Amino acid sequence: MNPLKNGYRWWVLRSHPVAERAWAGCVGRLGVLHGLDRYERQRLRAWATLFLRAKVINGARGLAVSDGMRLSIAAEACLPILNLDLDLYRGWHEVILYPDTFVVDHDEADAAGVIHQRRRPLAGESWQHGPVILSWADADPDSPTRRSGSNVVIHEFAHKLDMLNGVANGMPPLHRDMSVAAWTRDMEAGYGWLQERLALGEPPGLDPYAAEGPGEFFAVASEQFFETPRGLREHYPGVYAQLSRYYRQDPATRR
Repeated sequence: MNPLKNGYRWWVLRSHPVAERAWAGCVGRLGVLHGLDRYERQRLRAWATLFLRAKVINGARGLAVSDGMRLSIAAEACLPILNLDLDLYRGWHEVILYPDTFVVDHDEADAAGVIHQRRRPLAGESWQHGPVILSWADADPDSPTRRSGSNVVIHEFAHKLDMLNGVANGMPPLHRDMSVAAWTRDMEAGYGWLQERLALGEPPGLDPYAAEGPGEFFAVASEQFFETPRGLREHYPGVYAQLSRYYRQDPATRR
């Protein structure tokens, strides 16, 4: 897709460009971008510029958000749509950054149908028609607490793509040249294999959190598709192939 598909986008890119020095520093800090070639980095810079114009990124609990932090979030948020379109992030306008993990209350039903309120510390959360909420301690590329191979930004924005069909159920709107049957077959096979490996106490080749449900499986697999693509391709070749078709990218072949 072409970021310059309309006059408004062209105006934004000309009037509010991301400074070359700031962009170079951002790319240098974000290891997930190091395999991109020059043309891909140019396209990602354009998407990040447009993202920053379309969304506001605010701090919570006293967190002061710098321009560098905003650019880091925008760059990783736009990596999944590098060869797609920013319109996939339509219908909402805010990213909220907490300094660290934040606690949310969720209602959950037990086997008897009784509703219980559960408090959970989270590193990120996406609302279907609302904001993306992130822990900066987990999103900061320089943070010592950021786990290798994980990417909370990509995870939550994968949920946003998934929710374009409604709830996050692991089935985003597929492209016209993709098969729903093939997607379902490969994703269900990967999800089942993950559960089998965990039940046997064997290395699953994927963050165990992916076993929480099909929506989390898609989001975690998306993280690893970009962060550790060769590992995902080795352990979950069918899942990797479907994500490559969906994201229109093949990161395992990048340097």
